[in-house]
Amino acid sequence: MKEVQGPTPAGTSRPYKSLADALRAHRVPEENHAFIAEILDAVGVTTLIDRGRYIEALRRGEGAPLHIGRTYTNGFAEGEQVVLRSGPLRLQPSEGRPPYWYATHPSEFLDAAPVGKRTAVRKPATPRATAERPPRAPKSVERDYGVCDVCFMVRNAAGNCGCD
Repeated sequence: MKEVQGPTPAGTSRPYKSLADALRAHRVPEENHAFIAEILDAVGVTTLIDRGRYIEALRRGEGAPLHIGRTYTNGFAEGEQVVLRSGPLRLQPSEGRPPYWYATHPSEFLDAAPVGKRTAVRKPATPRATAERPPRAPKSVERDYGVCDVCFMVRNAAGNCGCD
């Protein structure tokens, strides 16, 4: 049975009014919004529910609910074909939710370079000239000051021991 509301770790499960609200609330990167919307349109989703760490998308027909995270969408069946405008969705077997399969969001494939206003041109690294370092002082060497003939304690630098 598909229930519209259920428990979350915080106990605050609630349906979202729109996909944009859900993605914003879970801080999903903006470059993934169109991709996720296209997946949900292709699969046919009726309800989006806050489940704490992910968004649960309940399907219209048969099939497990999708779990939408920041970097993935999980819950596809093994033989399921989801065709998007860019082609069929590449699915991989889920380790955390077997027997389901997941799709990685596009932001995981983009360069790590900043986007938009924050774009900065980096100069190639040039080797730095290093100055000659003076030779290091040798490490302190443990000296042997001998052993007392009376108490057999090790003598200190002054030549004394515990019985003197």
